[in-house]
Amino acid sequence: MEELKRVAEKVEKGKHLEVPEEVRKALDKGIPPYDILISGLQAGLAVIGERFKRDECFIPEVLLSARAMHAGIDLLRPLLAQAGTEPFAKIVLGTVKDDLHDIGKNMVGMMLEGSGFRVVDIGINVPADRFAEVVQKEGASILAMSALLSTTMPYLKTTIDALKEKGIRDRVKVLVGGAPVTEEYAMAVGADGFAPDAARAVDKAKELLNIRA
Repeated sequence: MEELKRVAEKVEKGKHLEVPEEVRKALDKGIPPYDILISGLQAGLAVIGERFKRDECFIPEVLLSARAMHAGIDLLRPLLAQAGTEPFAKIVLGTVKDDLHDIGKNMVGMMLEGSGFRVVDIGINVPADRFAEVVQKEGASILAMSALLSTTMPYLKTTIDALKEKGIRDRVKVLVGGAPVTEEYAMAVGADGFAPDAARAVDKAKELLNIRA
C-alpha cells in the first residue's frame, strides 16, 4: 500500500518532522493504526536495523531513524491503546551502577519499543536493588542491562545476584550488552542472552521470549 510505503521510507531516511504527516494521511485513508505501526513504522526501522548489522550505516543514522519512528508512535499510541493492541512484553532497561553512558542504551530502548515491546527505561547509574525493585514492580519479562566500562561490568553479576536474593530471577530473562561485554562474559555472570548492538538486541529479546520475528 502506497501510504504505508511512504511512512516506511520517511522512517528509513530519518525524517522525524515528516513522519507524523504521513501517519495522519494513512489514518485518513482508513488504514488501521496497527497496520501503520507494523507495515509502516517498524518496516522502515527494520531496513535500517538490517543495514546496521551489515555495517552499511552507523549509529547516527540509526538514531535518526529511531527518532523518526518515535514521532509516529507518539501519534499512534493512544489509538493503539483504544484498539486494545498490547505490546509483545515489558522490558526494564538501564545502565549499571557507576556507569553514566546512555547513547547505546537509548538506541536499544528506541529499537525495542519500535519493534513492539513496552520499554521501562530507568536510566543510568542504576544500583542492583533498583533494577530488582522495578523488575518486580513492573512484572517485566526481560531485564536489559548495559555496562560500557570494564570497571562496571561486575555490576551485571551483582544485579543478577540481587534478582536471586529477591526470589525473582526465574521470572525474568536477563539480556546484557555494552562495548567491553562479550557473549562468554555474559554467560559466565549468569545472563540469559547477549547482544553486541541495538539491532541484535531486538532479535535476542524476541528469541528469549520465543516471539517469531
